[in-house]
Amino acid sequence: MMFALITVGCSSDDADASNGGEDAAGSDSSAESGESEASDEKQVVTFWHAMGGTAQETLDKIVEDYNNSQDKIQVNAEYQGTYDEALTKFHTVAGTDSAPTMIQVFEIGTKSMINSGQIEPIQNYVDSDNYDMSGLEENITNYYKIDDQFYSMPFNSSTPVMYYNKDAFEAAGLDPENPPATYEEIEEAGRVIAEHNPEMKGFALQAYGWLFEQLLANQGAHLMNNDNGRADTPTEIGFTDEQGKSIFNWVKNMMDDGTFANYGTNGDNMVSGFVAEDVAMFMQSSASARGVIDSAPFEVGIAFIPHPESTEREGVVIGGASLWMVDGKEQAEKDAAWEFMKYLQTPEVQAEWHVGTGYFAINPAAYEEQVVKDAYETMPQLRVTVDQLQSTTPSVATQGAIMDMIPAGRKIIETALETVYNGGDVDETYQNAVDQLNQAIEQANAARGE
Repeated sequence: MMFALITVGCSSDDADASNGGEDAAGSDSSAESGESEASDEKQVVTFWHAMGGTAQETLDKIVEDYNNSQDKIQVNAEYQGTYDEALTKFHTVAGTDSAPTMIQVFEIGTKSMINSGQIEPIQNYVDSDNYDMSGLEENITNYYKIDDQFYSMPFNSSTPVMYYNKDAFEAAGLDPENPPATYEEIEEAGRVIAEHNPEMKGFALQAYGWLFEQLLANQGAHLMNNDNGRADTPTEIGFTDEQGKSIFNWVKNMMDDGTFANYGTNGDNMVSGFVAEDVAMFMQSSASARGVIDSAPFEVGIAFIPHPESTEREGVVIGGASLWMVDGKEQAEKDAAWEFMKYLQTPEVQAEWHVGTGYFAINPAAYEEQVVKDAYETMPQLRVTVDQLQSTTPSVATQGAIMDMIPAGRKIIETALETVYNGGDVDETYQNAVDQLNQAIEQANAARGE
């Protein structure tokens, strides 16, 4: 059983494509999908999304199947560009007749959506329908549960993983089945690989704020204070100098060894460098797995992301996006959107989504579906991405931060990482980044009158 995974560029796990997460693929077309003429009997639901490429094809098929499965609801799925573009457009039309019934928003847009005052928490539907959210993947729902309620329904989720060249490991005398787990082990493996093959660098880390956040969480650090913004609105960063600077110093050590590959903010170039065997290891979204494996002329390994040897592994924060119910619509329209949201969480649909895109299944029962088992037989590396998620320790660190300035904060970190990559002083660069992050938090709070 073969299946297609999208390759996510450097914007959020996914998280992804336009920030993150990890995670939305762009599209050159502004095509709208699923807009077949609805009959008079059907309740129309307008669904805005940011899925392009293969992910859009898979989503279109799921929407079409849903529309054909019953005769009461017609879902019209409409592509709105990147995550950032879709969120900006929503804020422009929110409260008007032009607003959709439901919208997909990347994870770091969570606070922006709540603050908009234009959404209805899905907790209202969970309660009235006695819907059991506990059956969904805990390490995904943990991010979206805020103040003990769900404002949105998790949908497409990914995390970063470490990719490595198994052939290069074996050629250098390293165990390809035992990849490095700590910063120090990666440094050592990089030295061994470079000594064996001077044309190959050891490791690459895209200058990408989402990856920095993941490396913080994996050592138990909080991005923001006040429990990552979950106990109260953040007033400053939450990580210590030791935690934050460990990432900068790790890169500096590899640069000093001559084993670090600098691709700046360009994730596509980093993947190309890996496939061309210019670098042996790198971090990127789990949603890139199939594309990387298919493209490489060698055996690709996938491993958990690293942590400093002085800390225990905590795990990863989910990236990607969730589905939001827009307020101000007729109740019948919102009820119909809720029915579609529930349909998307069924094991069969989640299996189709996972296999067709590479995003995690929100409902872990999907991993027992035959289509998923067949996929893992073909590419067992893909199971590692799920293992990393499911073995993550639930904590404030891995729950992830919520704050409306996180997109701007990621840009600050990306600039700082690039500065270090280009020879800038670690201590000075790090302190400048911390000062700018705290200033951005202060400015965001002032803008909201806090």
